[in-house]
Amino acid sequence: MAHRPERTFRQRRAESSDSDSTQEPFAEPGSPGEQANLGPAEEGLPSGGGRAEAAELPRRARGRSRGRVWASSRHAARAAPRLDGGSDVPGDAGQQGACPGQQESRAVDLSTDEEDETHRSSESKDDQSSSSNSSSSLEEEFTSLVWIHFISCPIAVARTAKTMLNRSVNIPDAAFIQAAYRKRELARAQEDYISLDVKHAFTISGMKKNTEYPESETDDHENIIPFTTKPQTLRQKMAEKTATRNEETSEDSEEDKKYQDIWEQQQMRKAVKITKGRDIDLSHSSKSQTVKKFDASISFPPVNLEIIKKQLNTRLTLLQDTHRSHLREYEKYIQDVKSSKSTIQNLENSSNQVLNFKFYKSMKVYVENLIDCLNKKIINIQEIESAMHALLVKQAMIFTKRRQDELKHESAYLQQLSRKAETSTNRSLAIDEKTQWILEEIESRRARRRQARVLSGNCTHQEGTSSDDELSSADMIDFQKSQGDILEDHKKIFEDVHDDFCNIQNILLKFQQWREKFPDSYYEAFISLCIPKLLNPLIRFQLIDWNPLKFDSIGLKQMPWFTSIAEFIDSSMEDSKKDDSSDKKILSTVISKIIIPRLTDFVEFIWDPLSTSQTTNLITQSRMILEEHSTCENEVISKGKQDLLKPIASRMKKAIDDDVFIPLYPKSAVENRMSPHSKFQERQFWSGLKLFHNILLWNELLPEDTLQELGLGKLLNRYLIIALLNAIPGPDVVKKCNQIAACLPEKWFQNSAMRTSIPQLENFIQFLLQSARKLSTSEIRDEVKEIILILVKIKALNHAESFIEEYHLDHLKSVIKEV
Repeated sequence: MAHRPERTFRQRRAESSDSDSTQEPFAEPGSPGEQANLGPAEEGLPSGGGRAEAAELPRRARGRSRGRVWASSRHAARAAPRLDGGSDVPGDAGQQGACPGQQESRAVDLSTDEEDETHRSSESKDDQSSSSNSSSSLEEEFTSLVWIHFISCPIAVARTAKTMLNRSVNIPDAAFIQAAYRKRELARAQEDYISLDVKHAFTISGMKKNTEYPESETDDHENIIPFTTKPQTLRQKMAEKTATRNEETSEDSEEDKKYQDIWEQQQMRKAVKITKGRDIDLSHSSKSQTVKKFDASISFPPVNLEIIKKQLNTRLTLLQDTHRSHLREYEKYIQDVKSSKSTIQNLENSSNQVLNFKFYKSMKVYVENLIDCLNKKIINIQEIESAMHALLVKQAMIFTKRRQDELKHESAYLQQLSRKAETSTNRSLAIDEKTQWILEEIESRRARRRQARVLSGNCTHQEGTSSDDELSSADMIDFQKSQGDILEDHKKIFEDVHDDFCNIQNILLKFQQWREKFPDSYYEAFISLCIPKLLNPLIRFQLIDWNPLKFDSIGLKQMPWFTSIAEFIDSSMEDSKKDDSSDKKILSTVISKIIIPRLTDFVEFIWDPLSTSQTTNLITQSRMILEEHSTCENEVISKGKQDLLKPIASRMKKAIDDDVFIPLYPKSAVENRMSPHSKFQERQFWSGLKLFHNILLWNELLPEDTLQELGLGKLLNRYLIIALLNAIPGPDVVKKCNQIAACLPEKWFQNSAMRTSIPQLENFIQFLLQSARKLSTSEIRDEVKEIILILVKIKALNHAESFIEEYHLDHLKSVIKEV
């Protein structure tokens, strides 16, 4: 009988899923144990059709295994018990642990093949019950199982064989199998069945030709007549169940996956633990072997005293070199220690560095405390500053509104009086109480001013040139009380602060010490740019009660902050070796950033251009500020100057539009100099002339074109000349013309080559010539000379000569020659 060639299997350590200690040893194929367990199965295999059938079964098993990849571990566990008819076999668990990568597909395929073979065996028993028995069916089942497991997994072969032997199954020998084949052949010879003439040729390589059974011989289960519908195989049943089970198991898929992951992790941990154990065992065994074994065949080189001496000398040389290097390092460290000690001593002895550090540290602390103090006090300063400004604005608005209201009511009363005079001779006129009270108030104030002028001896005053800025006793008391409260709060701002932090002179003294001791660091820190910002709150604090419109207000140069800054700059010029010291710009910066904005607020909201005293004081303060600006010319200063002069021009233009009103009445109404119409017209003319004078006082500060546009173009030609044309020629008109000419700046007529006056005075010149013609025909000839002198003063020489030639006034030619 032909024997299969021996197949060697690599020894593996199988591990049960239930217990790590359950391990079954496997012998090599040639070992006695394996021959005893597997010998009967191998020897009982037939060489003819039986081998062909046995060869066909592994191919079927492999074909089925490819289609079962989707099977999960749970399905494999359910199909595995079918191997032994439903009993639990411990070897299956070991088989799962031994082949974890193939257990799902192989377990299902194994159970499927077993059921197919069982089905075939049952059909064979029905056809030939007389020639088949239980032992032959077990023989075929065992043979197919042995070949399936033999091909799929060597460990499964051993475990399956062991399981079948443990169950005490009688495995048929070769003689029993041959007898079964003979009975099958006799049955075919008797023809007691219907032949289907279906032949399946099974060939196996290596099969011998001298076998007892022909190659064309087929198995009984292949010639079975299908009288009924062939029952479904296990594969078909599982396919049907799978279609219906997919819906049922969809909810359990996540749980199955979870169990599968847990199982794989357990198997991996076990495999790693076994591998580590093997490595440890191998390492211990290798070490023990290396320690215990000693190869006496190894020969060592010969040893003599020269070699030993040479090695010792080499070793000694290396040690000496190392010692010398350590000595060098030690000496270096000693030198470093000495150098560090000397440096420390030098630093301790050098008091200058310590003093410098102390100075810088004290200066830093001082500046931080100063800034902290000013940040807290600036809020109070702003509140008091705003309160004082609001009080002055309120007072100025009272004066302006009262003047405009009185002008409106008095003008309305005179118009009503004129209409009443034209319609009837009855002088009684109904006046409302408010207008009557305003008129009485106006006359009472005028009477008080006349009385004051008489007591002072001023008899040349003209009605209408007064500022009319008197307050009632009640209003004056309220104003003084409010101002006193503000000043009391003003004094309390720095009462809890040391002089070093609120006195400008003491603050500048600190920075002066810095500049004297360390000028380089002083200028590198740009202290000249920081000082104006530090002094801003303190200067504003001193300016709270400063009113540049008052006659008795302190001058800018007499203020404490101004003198302190000036002294600081002078000392800087002495100490500094540079001519362009940055400290020079401190004062101009303070003026540009603090004084000019403060003065601009007074111009826009408080200044009354009709007040000559306010205008004179404002001009004085502005001229002083602009003179300080001229000492240091730069873009910032020119911008500050423009910021001051532009609001002045705007405020005067607004005064011309709002406050100038000269009414025109019939000559019959103004012929009587004591009539109300004549008095009102005279007061308004002199009020306009006063504004004209106040505007031209700015001739040295404002540009000429601005002054000529405001004073000559808007005020003289639009209001004053018209009023003069409506007046009766006489000494009063000449007097008014002299006052107008006296207001004109002499700077405009300093050019000796001028023969004609400026263009804006042409209307005034024509009015003078017209008045001179009217007066020359009358008895009043002295006023003609006054008119000629006015023309000569304003450089209208051509007009004066032509008038003298026209009217043959040869005695006045000497006046022109004197010029």
